[in-house]
Amino acid sequence: MNIVVEKVKGNEGDKIKITEVNLVNDGNKVLIGSPLLDNVVVEGTIKKHFKGDKVIAYKYKPKKGYHRKVGHRQQLTLLSLEKISINS
Repeated sequence: MNIVVEKVKGNEGDKIKITEVNLVNDGNKVLIGSPLLDNVVVEGTIKKHFKGDKVIAYKYKPKKGYHRKVGHRQQLTLLSLEKISINS
């Protein structure tokens, strides 16, 4: 399964372990953390880093000659999730 998240430190092809997990559904039961689950680890691989779509913020005040245009592109990472481990 591939997911897109905010930029994660590491290079393309690196293995990554995510220990901050809020919710796990294994098909039979759902585990919900408050706020996090202690015994769950998600393992995956960084596929690529890229930029998201450009978002433009434009401020304008009529009859005052004021306008301001600011753009932003979020840094994103494509992760390929391989395994979810639940340690009881």
